[in-house]
Amino acid sequence: MRSQWECFLQNLGEWQGSFTTFSPQGEQLQDIPSVLTLQGLDNNRKVRLHLRYLPPEYAGNERVLDYTYVGGNLMFFENGAFSQGSIQWAPFTQCGAELALIEGDRRLRLAQVFNKDSQLSQLTLIREKLAGTNTPERPPLTLEQLLGEWEGEATTLYRDGQEPQTYPTHLTIERQNSNRLLQRLTYGTGASTHTIASTAKINGSILHFDEGALPIQVMLLPDGASSNCPLVVKPGHVFVLEVGWLVQPDQRQRLIRTYNERGAWDSLTLVKEQRVKVGD
Repeated sequence: MRSQWECFLQNLGEWQGSFTTFSPQGEQLQDIPSVLTLQGLDNNRKVRLHLRYLPPEYAGNERVLDYTYVGGNLMFFENGAFSQGSIQWAPFTQCGAELALIEGDRRLRLAQVFNKDSQLSQLTLIREKLAGTNTPERPPLTLEQLLGEWEGEATTLYRDGQEPQTYPTHLTIERQNSNRLLQRLTYGTGASTHTIASTAKINGSILHFDEGALPIQVMLLPDGASSNCPLVVKPGHVFVLEVGWLVQPDQRQRLIRTYNERGAWDSLTLVKEQRVKVGD
């Protein structure tokens, strides 16, 4: 397996894109073109990040960071997918995370931010392509594109250093009626197999999973993306921050950052799945 540093290097290049912010209700608030360069230095023993926003009014708002190791709040998969963000959630503090997927010469990143009242306050979708390439952006995600059965493989990395785990997944999404859907997720093998069933209210491009202890919202976004996270975080509850990306009509990736009941980040899971049956 590649080291975490070698996984980081899969992201080298000049990434041209934009930062698009949305309210928790799905309203687009801002869209800022950007160029992010990740340059390997000293035979790739150091990586320099240089982020520039292109509109003149943002010209002075640049960011330069140098990396010589990977750790702390940052974790990578072999294909370059990664997440960084809060290690610990706690009441009365702002927290959140960025989740990033990579496919060919395009990247998709999503930042989910919670305010000091532990409420979802903002989403930022970052769509990027490598300089000199012309792979088009995907269309906005629709519910119809998700309906059906999906079979996949998940790999989970753990912060405590235990061995990564790889296991099968099976996801079914179907309409119950015009304004409600049923989702059933099965993952694991043998005695470690788990099944989670949940229902959601359909409200345009937002799905509200409102039956659990934490209300969960899935928002369908441009470029085949989706955001999955709680509307509010409460003590004593496991919760996840997730980005999904429909990279082909029948292929999807999901990246899931899991926090335990004590509010500590403890794992990161990459799911690659294929639709094996189209929904009605």
